[in-house]
Amino acid sequence: MNRRQFISTCAGAAGAALLPDVLRADNATTQKPRLHSDRIFLGPHRVEVSRLAYGTGTSGWGHSSNQTRKLGIKGLADSLVQAYHEGITFFDCADMYGSHPHVKEALKSIPRDKVTILTKTTATTAEAAQKDLDRFRTELGVDTIDILLLHCMTDDDWNVKRRGAMDVIERARQKGVVRTHGVSCHTLGALKTAAAEPWVEVDLARLNPRTVAMDAPPDTVIPILTNMKKQGKGVIGMKVFGAGKMRDEQDAMLKYALSQDCLDCFTIGMESPEEMHDVVRRISSLAQKPHAIPG
Repeated sequence: MNRRQFISTCAGAAGAALLPDVLRADNATTQKPRLHSDRIFLGPHRVEVSRLAYGTGTSGWGHSSNQTRKLGIKGLADSLVQAYHEGITFFDCADMYGSHPHVKEALKSIPRDKVTILTKTTATTAEAAQKDLDRFRTELGVDTIDILLLHCMTDDDWNVKRRGAMDVIERARQKGVVRTHGVSCHTLGALKTAAAEPWVEVDLARLNPRTVAMDAPPDTVIPILTNMKKQGKGVIGMKVFGAGKMRDEQDAMLKYALSQDCLDCFTIGMESPEEMHDVVRRISSLAQKPHAIPG
């Protein structure tokens, strides 16, 4: 190594050392870059999804969200169709967001077997879960729900309190009405329970490097998600932009999400076709840069 090479190597090492650990991607030059359209086989039943999911529930509550309020049924449906043609075949919706009719409208222009639909129920009892299953399929216009999650778990013992709903959903999976099931978690205790609970096949977990809108710091959350992956559970990341609070750091946040081996894929609540196209462009650009995202 000559003097110039030595100085360049030292400078590069010093620069890397200044990066926060949570933003550094290891072995980045030796792996294939990850793209939004990569095909992922999620969880023990290997449900196929795109790496990026189109989230429909930004500020979602009371059966509405920013997407449904701003775009309406046709506007959001058109955005989902455009996303499909960009390679995003994973749609993330929920009863709480009120986005089922919008997905149903999109499916008029998209082959049903080419997209994966995730939705969420707040049911706490067997009776409520059965009613939701029947209603959701009608609202979505589908025979089968690909991924059904219990929505927004916060209690450490949610798996005790909601066992009736869980049993109904599992029977639906055995009949082919649901392909796989799990939870979305909104506290550290609920997340730990999800990791230990055999019923959970897929988990929707909050992860970003700034600990914004998260259950705990990344160095606490990542080992739990890694353990889930080792068990064969599917892990979907959410709050990649910290519920929109880090949209001025989109490239860094996307690079972080793409570099996490504990995540199979992740969802972003994109509020317009323009925003969707921008996220796709950013991910594609990151993949083309030196020291690309590992895969």
